[in-house]
Amino acid sequence: MDLMKRLVQGATLRTQDLSLLKRQIWLSETTQSPTDAAGLVALADLETTALRTALTGTSFLFDAFILCPGLHRQQDAPDLSKGEYPACAAMTTGYVFRVENEATVLQLQRQAKTGHLTTFSVSSTSQDSVDLRRSHKLPLDYSLGPSSICYWSAVALFITTFAVLLMLGDWWAVTSMTLLICVRLINVVILRRRATLGWKGKSEPGVQGDLLVLLSQDRWVRMRGTVDDLKAVTSGQWLREPNFIESSLVSLATILAYINAGLTSNARPEGNALLMVLLLLSAALLGLANQNTRESHIYGRVIRIERAPAKYARRLDLASELIEETGRADWAIRLGMVQPELTDNRMKQDMGPKMM
Repeated sequence: MDLMKRLVQGATLRTQDLSLLKRQIWLSETTQSPTDAAGLVALADLETTALRTALTGTSFLFDAFILCPGLHRQQDAPDLSKGEYPACAAMTTGYVFRVENEATVLQLQRQAKTGHLTTFSVSSTSQDSVDLRRSHKLPLDYSLGPSSICYWSAVALFITTFAVLLMLGDWWAVTSMTLLICVRLINVVILRRRATLGWKGKSEPGVQGDLLVLLSQDRWVRMRGTVDDLKAVTSGQWLREPNFIESSLVSLATILAYINAGLTSNARPEGNALLMVLLLLSAALLGLANQNTRESHIYGRVIRIERAPAKYARRLDLASELIEETGRADWAIRLGMVQPELTDNRMKQDMGPKMM
């Protein structure tokens, strides 16, 4: 009897131990660390990558090595201006039209202030840099400024992370990074193809232009430069519409980004941690690069602030000052900044007889 009891107790203990072992294995397989969500972090809809595209006017080959959340949304860069096409007047000719280039509108929105007139200059960076597919394979800023340092630091961070993962032998993490590079590379190539110089109106070489742009929220902008340079950054399309093949490739890149979210769960904890750090630090560095970018490059032209924002008590004061400076009021009347009868009376007073 004692022998039977011992056998039964032993069998019971072995059964309990086996159940406990199975439970521990199940917990180890189902319990995930927070770093396993690196693939999901890459899908976050951050605007950092799209904003960089709008500021540079195109995309560069080295952009493919900067992996940050929202990398699959690069083609949405034109939407950052929130659909605003502000009214614009040529103060030299009196014509009124709209600013159609979304990248230009975004740059003006970022630096203009409510109740202030901000003056921008538009100039050419080179005479033949109008086809962005054949030029500027590298980022435009070669200086050692904060924007350039942050950009190249993000590239160096990618190279370092990729090398460490190769040394660790975490092939799932390496595969994940390779997929993200493919996503970026597809978007870079398609966007460079779309950034072609299209219709910009008739060329007027050597003629100087002076534009007044009325942004939303009572932000006023003055843009100076040659007429051809002003037309290049205000008229026509910034990015042409993608064709069927380009749209299909962009859709494929988006699918790859979602597939990558599933692959990262197979990587080692340390590999996932490295991917998470790479994504977050790259987003921070690229965000700092965007914040320190004061110039906007579009079709070989550069838009930069020429004069600090000047405050006006009311819009009529601004209109009166510019009418006096330009010597004509037709543009102000068409923009609705002044009343025609008030302008006529002022002109008559200015043109009347003068008492000595």
